[in-house]
Amino acid sequence: MDIKNDELKIELRTLTKDDYAGLRSSMVEAYSDWEGASVWGEKHISQLVELFPEGQICLLVNGAIAGCALSLIVDYDKFGDNHTYTQITGNYTFSTHNPKGDVLYGIDFFVSPEYRGMRIGRRLYDARKEICERLNLRAIIAGGRIPQYKNYADKLSPKEYLEKVKGKEIHDPTLSFQLANDFHVRKILKGYLPGDTESLEYASLLEWNNIYYNEEAAHINSKKSVVRLGLVQWQMRPFPSLESLCEQIEFFVDVVSDYQSDFILFPELFNAPLMTAYNHLSGAEAMREIAKSTIALRDKFMEYAISYNINIITGSMPHLNNGLLHNVGYLCRRDGSYEMYEKIHLTP
Repeated sequence: MDIKNDELKIELRTLTKDDYAGLRSSMVEAYSDWEGASVWGEKHISQLVELFPEGQICLLVNGAIAGCALSLIVDYDKFGDNHTYTQITGNYTFSTHNPKGDVLYGIDFFVSPEYRGMRIGRRLYDARKEICERLNLRAIIAGGRIPQYKNYADKLSPKEYLEKVKGKEIHDPTLSFQLANDFHVRKILKGYLPGDTESLEYASLLEWNNIYYNEEAAHINSKKSVVRLGLVQWQMRPFPSLESLCEQIEFFVDVVSDYQSDFILFPELFNAPLMTAYNHLSGAEAMREIAKSTIALRDKFMEYAISYNINIITGSMPHLNNGLLHNVGYLCRRDGSYEMYEKIHLTP
């Protein structure tokens, strides 16, 4: 999707009944390649919101629903690993929802193709994990389609296909994504979702284990009592270009975000190595030259904040304002907004 970073507004929240039109539009787009796929009716969504409001989450980009994750809480022992989608949803009545159950069961998950590539799916999965932890549920379980299997069924069994996807010899858009988000396959189900011809009605039964199970539960919209901050130990070494500097920045953002950090902090004047291209100038003149790349760096930080779902404190950078050189830092939030702060001391 071609939207400038400073025009993006990302919002993750629980679904409401008024969101149905946007949800339906996003779902139709997401399942456009799945022949025979059905769309939730307004009655179903209203019922889910009434039964388990915390479990129905959506992510909006500039006010439009880009993706959704729908869930129930179930007493998993009543179903076990050999169940169908119809059974786990109570024949689409959601009568299987049990607030005293022990498993968060994902009944649907989709991202509109228009917003793919923005790590929308990862944000929704992280939100599901947060619900599971805060409600003190032992795991997230879901039946996942394997839509590429139809292309390999003549030479691979479902088990062999799974192993090749695990080994990254085959990319399955659904299963590969789930494995990359720390889910593991409990077993392969046959006849899980009738009519799923792409998967030949096979599905992977996926599980993510909550290592904090038994700790005090909370709610998705409650305030955090602990904030995780990642500090970057930056090595001052030459970078031949702005692109190579950005590659190093993205490396640290990627690593720290994998630890589920809320913030990442870069050091002061981390972009000083760019001055090597201006060694023929005085220090003050070289600083003015690299100040010309500050806005481009800010935009990159905003892109990474949205993509990796982490708030970024950029560290200070030189910034030209009406010919005057300032020392500024940015807070780039994961919702697409940002603020600039002028530091008290001058740029060297």
